[in-house]
Amino acid sequence: MMPELGKYAEAVLSSYAVSLLLILALVVLSIRRSRKVKAELDEIETRRRKNHGQG
Repeated sequence: MMPELGKYAEAVLSSYAVSLLLILALVVLSIRRSRKVKAELDEIETRRRKNHGQG
């Protein structure tokens, strides 16, 4: 059920669309950043284990 927006329909719907796209972009960027940081932490952890094993 969509309310009647009259002459403001285009502005309101385009605002919703832009907002949804921005939220989606933030989610995607956050997931990508999370994966990158996790990979870096795993690499640091691996190096740390190797160094403790040799010493």
